[in-house]
Amino acid sequence: MTSVDNIIVILYLGGVLSLGLMASRGIRTLDNFSVAGRSYSSFIVFATLSASFIGGGFTMGNAEKVFLFGIANIFALWGFSLKEILVASFFAPRMDQFSRAISVGDIMGESYGKPAKIVSGFFGVLLCAGIVGAQVGAMGYVFQIFLGIDHLWGILVGCGIVIAYSTVGGMKAVIFTDVLQFVLLVIGIPLTLLIGIHHAGGWEGMIEAVPVDHFKILGNRTLLGFISLFLTFLLGETLVPPYVQRLLIGRTAVQTRRGTMWSGLLSIPFFVVTGLIGLVALALDANLDANLALPFVVEQTLPIGLKGIVVAGIISVVMSSADSFLNGAAVAFSNDVVNPLRRKSLSEKQQLVLAKAVTVMVGVLAVVFAIKIRSILDILIWAYNFWAPTIVIPMGAALLGIRTATWVFVVAAVAGLAGALVWEQGFGAPGGIDGLIIGVFSNFGLFLVGYRLERRSRHG
Repeated sequence: MTSVDNIIVILYLGGVLSLGLMASRGIRTLDNFSVAGRSYSSFIVFATLSASFIGGGFTMGNAEKVFLFGIANIFALWGFSLKEILVASFFAPRMDQFSRAISVGDIMGESYGKPAKIVSGFFGVLLCAGIVGAQVGAMGYVFQIFLGIDHLWGILVGCGIVIAYSTVGGMKAVIFTDVLQFVLLVIGIPLTLLIGIHHAGGWEGMIEAVPVDHFKILGNRTLLGFISLFLTFLLGETLVPPYVQRLLIGRTAVQTRRGTMWSGLLSIPFFVVTGLIGLVALALDANLDANLALPFVVEQTLPIGLKGIVVAGIISVVMSSADSFLNGAAVAFSNDVVNPLRRKSLSEKQQLVLAKAVTVMVGVLAVVFAIKIRSILDILIWAYNFWAPTIVIPMGAALLGIRTATWVFVVAAVAGLAGALVWEQGFGAPGGIDGLIIGVFSNFGLFLVGYRLERRSRHG
């Protein structure tokens, strides 16, 4: 990049860090750190939720997979879009019943007892660390291709900035920076596609340069395998800690529902845009490293000045997701794991200090994930396996007002995790069906049976 573009990116990074640090004023309790006052409008919920899920996996990762396998990945990602719409329709309107909750664990503990709170907190930390790892890995690629920084050093620099403002400012800093990042990403990413298509010779030129197989709806998957991937994206991030926190920050349940619905609808065309950038990259250079598809299009096609703005937008995409999941992990560990295990609860000050310390530790763990697993979307899918087979079904039931005994939750969680691991590791995921799907259905079956048995024993 030119010096002009570098200056724009550096100024942006400094601005995000300053904005996040300024937002730290008034953070005195874990409640402030996790849900930031519960007073935000539909637009803020929409912006911060969108900025959180449109991370490296759903931008650079989507471009990578479409580059390799075609547009089937776009349709599979619409499982995530459907999930957001379903959450807005069925769960967001019911969040007022948990007006004092600050985490998934609070809701699970109130519904199924302390063990459920601890288990959901533990798996929440693992999930969030994995997803932060995906974003951190994306940071490495962005810094490498645009600023000429070694991949590892790019990971360390980008993650360091996010850790700094997330640790000091908590959710308030995350929301402030998310709104800025949201504006940049909804402008910069579509502009990249339009200019990239022009450089590839227009729509006709791009289509002629791309293999015909890349336009198959199922790609190289069977129908069953495609449905499995679609369900993986639908279930994998359902009701994860950062998104539940977004359901708790709205001024009212109506505001929360509206912001969540807008976010789900936005994701549909956005996944098309990021996926098509992968096809543009393929048309321009079929020998390219697929992980670099989106950055390559930006580097090769955008003019001076605009390139710097779009690079800032790409960095925004990654940071906005990383900071949210860092905060989610910190709250899950301190509020849902450590505090319930202690005989004497931590003071408000101690909980806040612990949450900030965990933010740093999860950031370090995420760096390890990013170094060990190079494919961004593969990290996401790996992380999903800790969450969906154990928490999604009982969490959804709790939000719908269904309560049952602790043992029902435990049995269902064990069945879900065992089903996922045995199917994936023991049988090798036959038929292209992801272990996550088997785990979720195992959890659902045992939860339903246990719920009915518990109700029967309670009512004689």
